[in-house]
Order: sequence, then structure tokens, then C-alpha cells
Amino acid sequence: MGKMLKLADIQGNIVQAYRFPLARYIMFQVTEEGKAREFIKKIIPHITTGEMWEKGGKPEVTTNIAFSYQGLKAIGLNESSLRQFPLAFAEGMKARAHLLGDEGESGPHQWDECWQEHVDILLTINARTVNDLSSLTEITESEKAHLNDFHEALKSLCDSTGGIKVLGQQDANVLFYNGKPCAKEHFGFDDGIGNPSFSGTDLATMKIPGKGKQLADGSWVPLAAGEFILGHADESQAIPEAPRPRLLTDNGTYMVYRKLHQNVASFRKYLVDTGKEYAKTLDMSKYRHADGTAAKGWEILAAKMAGRWLDGTPVELSPYGQDPSIRADSARNNDFNYTGDKDAATCPFGAHVRRTNPRGSLGFDGKLTSRRRILRRGLPYGTPTPFDKLGRDQDEHGIIFMAINASIERQFEFVQQLWINYGNDFYQSNDKDILTGANDGTDQAVIQNDPEGEKPPFICRNIPRFVTVRGGEYFFIPSMTALKLLSEKAVSTI
Repeated sequence: MGKMLKLADIQGNIVQAYRFPLARYIMFQVTEEGKAREFIKKIIPHITTGEMWEKGGKPEVTTNIAFSYQGLKAIGLNESSLRQFPLAFAEGMKARAHLLGDEGESGPHQWDECWQEHVDILLTINARTVNDLSSLTEITESEKAHLNDFHEALKSLCDSTGGIKVLGQQDANVLFYNGKPCAKEHFGFDDGIGNPSFSGTDLATMKIPGKGKQLADGSWVPLAAGEFILGHADESQAIPEAPRPRLLTDNGTYMVYRKLHQNVASFRKYLVDTGKEYAKTLDMSKYRHADGTAAKGWEILAAKMAGRWLDGTPVELSPYGQDPSIRADSARNNDFNYTGDKDAATCPFGAHVRRTNPRGSLGFDGKLTSRRRILRRGLPYGTPTPFDKLGRDQDEHGIIFMAINASIERQFEFVQQLWINYGNDFYQSNDKDILTGANDGTDQAVIQNDPEGEKPPFICRNIPRFVTVRGGEYFFIPSMTALKLLSEKAVSTI
């Protein structure tokens, strides 16, 4: 099985998604170095580690902490270690905006007020509802008691130490549609389906198909732990360089935090209008969901944009409609690749899931793809718009996107710059991802058709920007060992 990770030394949000329905993200700025370290020292006992919970032992609240480059500097990390951090992390997200497509309405000058300043520390709190989530039709304030109680205790801790000030906070929670909690985001897609697994944990022994890398015999195995955790071998079978001393970075990692606003009205209007034209190019009699109902043009277009139907069924496995039996089976729902779809007649080259995880379709036996994976964390924020309403773009709703990776440049930035906002690797020239790309209302994208049929490819024209950035930063998530050293200003300069 390979070497097991020291889970007690690794912060828990790296090892697994907590799958709690509530979250609160609190942004701090350091005002006094010594007192800020005292705060860190006092928060350490509350930090959730990666140790597996016993059955039935899931806590009511989890807490994790991360630091920006400026934050590490503000709490007194020595200059020798600071200079060794990667350029992307040291520069921060604002300075990398031109690489990420964060321009125009997504530019840093448009971000929320707290992100106009430099955020030094990010504290993430996840919590359960007071009552069982499945019994609820909505999340009321009383259901947030665990979250609010911990937050009040945190405020007292902050007041007792001083040295930091709160710049802002962001709440997030699972969405309810038709009075039921679900895994959907605001556009209506089931989300968080394709997170990779990695070696070194009990979770990795499950080897769920589609969750790691595919071998020549068609089986799946977890990715190397070093793709996501520093101090361990990655898919190149080497331990990447990291700032010294190793006690500072081993068992830590980098996290990308982005507040992504979703323009729901623009998305739904585009789907309806363009879906009508797209339907004219299809034999609509073929498109039926597993329950026998006919798929609508806008549903098919949405599936082609995403690479999955709204319920999460992969287009590659079910080309003509949703199939709940596939979606509900974790052993099937990710067990696919694109080797039988080289012309992209089933799943377009530019579909979101094919761009972000090409599953070996770029050659090299999937090795290129394996070096670009990220761990998704986060939740939606805001109130969902009912499916029978158009909604308003200006309503406050979107996704808190968090990506965990051992290399911001090689993983997150590569995917964002070259796979989301550029299409050359997918024979798409300058076409961007329709769903999340930096489109500006003049862009277009191609949806391939059957190359043996008589219909030409369909071109989506005048694509607006459906997702805009409202804030974010690059953070370092230290190990428990490193947290203690940082709190005591005891990181060696050697």
C-alpha cells in the first residue's frame, strides 16, 4: 500500500473534504507580531488534523488555518526561509491576475473590500447543522448554533491576545432546491464529484475508479501524495524542492482561495436562447433521460458545456440523457476516459470536465494530466434561484473555490491559464472554457458533432462571462509541527 502519512501532523482539510453543510471563512490581518503569534499558539489545540474519525465520531465543528506570504512575514518568519518560497506564492494572487484572466470586472480593483487589503491569515470553520441535514427544508439561524458558538469563542480568544484584526468573513452552505439539501451549485450542476485520491491514507485503499490515475490494464490507483502534500514524492517519483528547514514545509501545502460570483441570469438566458438553436442541429428523438422524459435543448447544451448532465452523470457514459443509476454509483460515475471519443463527438474537447481533467487524452499515458490535478474544497454561498426563475446577476451568490496543491504554478495556475482560458491543448485555438473562462461577450466556442454525420460543429457565439472573481489569495497551510514553530518564532535559519 505504500508509506502511510503522519495524519496527526497534517491539517485535516488537506486529507479529506469534511462534507459539512456550513462554513465560515474569516480573514485576518496581523497588527502586532508577538501578539499574533500568541493567538496562533492558542488556536493550535482547536485545529482539526487529518487523523481519521472513528465511526460516529465526526465532530460538530472543524477548524483550519493558513497564511499568505505577507502573513508569514508579518508573524516574524525569518528572511532566509521566506526567500525560498515559490514566486507565485510570494507575489500573491493580485500580482498574478494577468495570468489568471482576472481582468475587467474580475480585476482586483473590483474585489470585495476585505480583499483590497492584504489578508495575512485565513481561518476556515466547517460545521454541522444542529439537526440532521436530511430532515431540514432550509438552514435557519438556529441550525448554525455549532458554528456561531465556536465563532464567539474565537472572538474571545482574539480579544484576549490582540495582535490581529478581522478584515471580513464569508459564510457558505449547501444549497436547497425544492426544500431538499443537495450537492448543486448555483448554475444547477451537481458539484464536487471528481476529486482525486492520493496515497498514504486509509481513504486511498478504497481505490475508487476514476479518482486517481489509470493504469495500462484499465485499473485505477491513487496519485502520489507529493502532488498535494510537501515533503513527499510526487508523480515524478521525486521530492520537490521546498523552503528550508524541512520542518517548516513538510506535511504542509498551498491553498488557492477564490470567491467566484456566478451570473445566474446571464447563464440561464444564454442556455435557453442558444439551446434552441443547438437543438435544431440534433436528432432530438435520441435525447431522453433514464426516466423516459425528453431532454430539452438547453439541458443538452448545458451538458455539452460541462461534460456532465445537471445531475452529475458523465456525458461520456450517458450521451443522450441523465442516468441516476450511474450518478449514484461511485464505482461507475468517474470510471471513464476519452480514448474512445477522440473526435469529441460525445464529450466536446472544450467541456469543463474534459479541460480540467483530460484523463489521459493528451497522451503520455496520462502522466501530464496526473501532474495537474488539484483537490477541490469549498462550498456555495448565497441563496439559490429557483429553476423556474431567471434570477438576477447582481444577487449575491457563487462558489467559494479552494484548491489544494503542492505547486500553485504547476497545478492551479497551469490549469487556469492554459486549460481554462486557452484551448490549444484541446485543438480549440483561443476558445476558453464556456462555464468558467474569462469570456467577454465576443468569444465563441465549438461543440463538436459526429464526424461521420452530416451536421457541422455547432458554434456558441457571443459568450458572456458567467463567473467573475470577487476576491482571493494564495495561502500556505502549515503542518501542526510548523504551526508550533511559527507560534514560537523557532524556525531555524539554516
